[in-house]
Amino acid sequence: MRTILALSAVLTASLTLAACGDNSAPADATPKAPPPPALTEAEKVAVLAALPAPYNAGDLENGRRAFARCRSCHTITPGGPNMAGPNLYGVFGRQAGALDKYSYSHALRTAGFTWDAEKLDHWLENPKTFLPGNKMTFAGLRDATDRRDVIAFLKVETGYTQQGE
Repeated sequence: MRTILALSAVLTASLTLAACGDNSAPADATPKAPPPPALTEAEKVAVLAALPAPYNAGDLENGRRAFARCRSCHTITPGGPNMAGPNLYGVFGRQAGALDKYSYSHALRTAGFTWDAEKLDHWLENPKTFLPGNKMTFAGLRDATDRRDVIAFLKVETGYTQQGE
């Protein structure tokens, strides 16, 4: 009898929780626009060729490989989640420390600059010396070619436009 009562209580609790549903979205939330379609390889090559020097000479495959070190903390897809670091889609032309729903360090929130290729190059070389007080734990990319290729890769993959920088 006790077993039946215990099973009944567990079943009732499970059904009650299942009926609650996911109430995490606010009632006034508007649906997000669908992300833009992924670029084809030919489109990526065209975007790369149109980038300003020296990024137009970047190696996208090397940039993708070098960016693999960043993927544990950053996403690059439109509307992608923030992780330990912010989503980087649309980073070029964005005010430092200004992405909604990400908790930046005081140093980045008050940095007062807009991300461009030059700033990102210096940041990637050594985040701690570029902006003391930031919370990024990455030691940096010392190799200038890797930094150029990561920036070219990010420009191609994150919706870069010449007006965005």
